[in-house]
Amino acid sequence: MSPALLLNNGHIHSNEHRPDGFATNAIHVGSEPSQETGAVMPSIALSTTFKQDAVGVHKGYEYSRSGNPNRDAFEKAVASLESGKYGIAFASGSATTATVVQSLGPGAHVVAVNDVYGGTFRYLTRVASETQGLEVSFVDLETSSDEAILSSIRPNTKLVWIESPTNPTLRVIDVPDIIRLVHSHPSHPLVLVDNTFLSPFYSSPLLLGADIVMHSVTKYINGHSDVVMGVLVLPQRHVRLAERLRYLQNASGAIPSPFDCWLALRGVKTLPLRMKQHGLNALRIANRLLDSPYVEEVIYPGLIDASRHAIALASLSPHAAKFIDTLPADVVAHGVPYGGMVSFRIKGGEGAAEKFLTKTRLFTLAESLGGVESLAELPALMTHGSIPKEEREKIGITDDLIRLSIGCEEVEDLIDDIDQALAAAVAQSTSLVDDLTVKKAHAAAIVHHINGVHPLHA
Repeated sequence: MSPALLLNNGHIHSNEHRPDGFATNAIHVGSEPSQETGAVMPSIALSTTFKQDAVGVHKGYEYSRSGNPNRDAFEKAVASLESGKYGIAFASGSATTATVVQSLGPGAHVVAVNDVYGGTFRYLTRVASETQGLEVSFVDLETSSDEAILSSIRPNTKLVWIESPTNPTLRVIDVPDIIRLVHSHPSHPLVLVDNTFLSPFYSSPLLLGADIVMHSVTKYINGHSDVVMGVLVLPQRHVRLAERLRYLQNASGAIPSPFDCWLALRGVKTLPLRMKQHGLNALRIANRLLDSPYVEEVIYPGLIDASRHAIALASLSPHAAKFIDTLPADVVAHGVPYGGMVSFRIKGGEGAAEKFLTKTRLFTLAESLGGVESLAELPALMTHGSIPKEEREKIGITDDLIRLSIGCEEVEDLIDDIDQALAAAVAQSTSLVDDLTVKKAHAAAIVHHINGVHPLHA
């Protein structure tokens, strides 16, 4: 064997080997075999405290709130997938949001995309505004001019909060362009990208210049609807910010349990496999919805005719672009996989939307997203119900908008389920409307007859 080859963790490679790929990192980072037993999967370290050989002399752990082997392993794994240096895990996505905002200090100003997740909107406007005097401006980061975006930044602006695609209208933000603008401003705000909808597989915001990446781990990263968690990932250049966030993580104690971290690390290992299937299924379903006579509009940035399709393509991570390049021409004839979320507007309004959600067999009516099972919900009355109706409608969250989280089932089965639910919902809704119209007309005729306007006809 050449001396230029080394054996490391069972993998033979040269001294100057290329970096491991996304799937390899997902499986191996944070899951090095145990030095004690050789176990290939980390054990669950449930202990709340750890033995010290002398005062302050220990194996890296003192108390589980401050540090835990399972949390460390998960944080390390996610940081590698986001091409970052520091991963910091929290008990929920909401706790993650709260910690970031707390780190800004009192009297700060935040610019947030106007189509921000309802829970983020609630925390910014109802909690942080009262507890730390936070000011927030919601800006259309998709269509606003450079001048309008720059003018929204104040001397005390500490953070710009981006989601792309947004939840649930799937508006695509030109993330590199926003980062360029924000970083050019004298206030030097940080740019955070909530990457929950695309996952580290389809998007790599740190490679685009973002300062912080956030995930609700509950969704795609865990992927099995059995863990509530959140995580932040930061690049090497933000070591001091990472230290501050780590301090707040420990001080507030909003940490995930060792078991949740163990489950989420297991979920990470199948993330690339799941995201490919989510994307392929979503693309097929979006194309099917386009052909449905019961649908007013389909929103999926991966579709070729989507208004921001070119920007969506440009935002793809290197590993997602590589995956798409391998797909047959017939698969990408009308678009490309771009995550697993599809939204659409159903004909017949709120009544038809609610009926659709009770007629599906495989799509479970439930909040959340990103699991292997398919889910469906009505954002206006569920996930975004905390946003005032007038504000919801301004950003397109109307009562006829349905959000689908496309799972990993056989896509033909999912299509059949959507087809039958649409037919039942819209046909029944139309029938009810027609029946109501007849009843109203008949009632009007009775009134006219009583008033002697014209004779009543059966």
